[in-house]
Formats: sequence, C-alpha cells, structure tokens
Amino acid sequence: MAWLGLGALAAPTALAQASPFEYDLTNFIPTRIEYHSIGGQFEAYYYYDGRYWERWETDFPQAEQNFGKRLRELTAVVASRAPARRRLTDPDLGDSPFIFMSDVGYMRLSEAEIEALRNYLHNGGFLWVDDFWGDAEWRSLEAAMEEVLPGKRWTALPIEHPIFHTVFDIEEMPQIPARDFARWGTTEPPSQHRYPQGSMTTPSIRAYKDDDGRLMVIATHNTDIADGWERESYGEFYFENFSTKAYRVGINVIVYALTH
Repeated sequence: MAWLGLGALAAPTALAQASPFEYDLTNFIPTRIEYHSIGGQFEAYYYYDGRYWERWETDFPQAEQNFGKRLRELTAVVASRAPARRRLTDPDLGDSPFIFMSDVGYMRLSEAEIEALRNYLHNGGFLWVDDFWGDAEWRSLEAAMEEVLPGKRWTALPIEHPIFHTVFDIEEMPQIPARDFARWGTTEPPSQHRYPQGSMTTPSIRAYKDDDGRLMVIATHNTDIADGWERESYGEFYFENFSTKAYRVGINVIVYALTH
C-alpha cells in the first residue's frame, strides 16, 4: 500500500537530523490562512466530495496533518498534530513564523489584510502560496502582492537555489496534479482554473525577497504540492509518483524557511 513507498523519502542529509535551527522547532504549528474569494460557484467556492469548499480551505486540514506527521518522522521539526487556521488580521498571526495559502486564483484581500500581511512579512514572517495554475491566477496573486509589497518584483528560483537542496536534493521542480486528475498526466484541466489559463505545463517556484535578499514569499505555481500530502493514502500509484515528490519539496521549504 502507500506506506511501502516511505523508503523513497528517507534519504535526507544530516541537516534534517541535527541542525543549528534559529527557531525553537519543538512546537511548530502549520498555519493555514483564511481569505475571501470573488465570484460564485466554481470560483469563490466549489462542490466536491459531498460538501461545499471555500477556496482557502482546499486540502485543509488533512494536508497539514499528514505533512506534520512526515516532518516529525524525517526532520528535527516537531510539528503539531493540530494545524491552525488564521486570518491575516488576527492579532496573534505573528506567533506563526510560517503561514500557508492554497488555491488563491480568485482571492481578494481587504486593505486591512494587505497591511497586516505587509507587516507580517517585514517583521520576518514567511508565506508559502500553493495550488494555483495558469496566467490569470498568477496575475491575480501578482496584483495582490504589488499592493502588499509595493515596488517588489518576483523572481523565479533556479534549481541551483539552496531551497532545492536544503534537505533533499531536488533536480527539477515537480508538477503535482490533484489526485483526481493524476491518471491523465501531471497538469490539470484548463476548465478547472481561471480564464484565460494560458500555459499550465511548467511548474515553478517564484519568490519575493526583502532588501537583504531574504525570501519572504514563495509561490509554487502550476503545481498542487499540498494535494500530494493530503492524498498520500489514496493508492500506491499516487503516493509513489506524486506524494513522495511533494514531501521532498515541502520538507525543503520548511527547513529552509525556518533556518534563514
């Protein structure tokens, strides 16, 4: 079953076993951000698996629960078994050094949220945005980030960047499809994403940096890393071909973010 593929994960460098972490990682709480989306059904929300989902909660909380378990097994990070959910305007947001957003293709931030996220990032916080595809969804995030970080431009991280080699050596950015689409390949149907979709075939990590070069925001575009975590037990094919790759990326990102 899926657990048979675990050996493919268990090859981290010594950094995962003993590292001079800058943070106390004995109580790391994966934190998902709630946000509002524009539009109606299939835009701001969708029906799946017997219920309606808002975009912000895609893959939550099972993705974080599974990922936290793997962090505890494979690194020195002691992740909470209960992930948190926060709004950007919550007064205790700064207690989380790392926050996660998913499926942001129709996201709209208020002025208060924009200011709160700007302050969070300038105070040393780290944001990961995942699971958004195509040109329109990228432009939507880019427009939001222009308000959050005026004057900052994103940059694509090359495969030589340390984030690809912090724990696992990753030779190429993986494209992880949602489990329901995996039988047809690694990309997702254009009909599932905001128009105009443009190119959806090339996955990437794009980043925003502060004036000292510190990564403040990363965006995993044209890939659904968190579905690789959430769906790890949904069959050996998906686990071996996608979940193992998704965990390698996730572990590298967490360890990099919390040690830089």
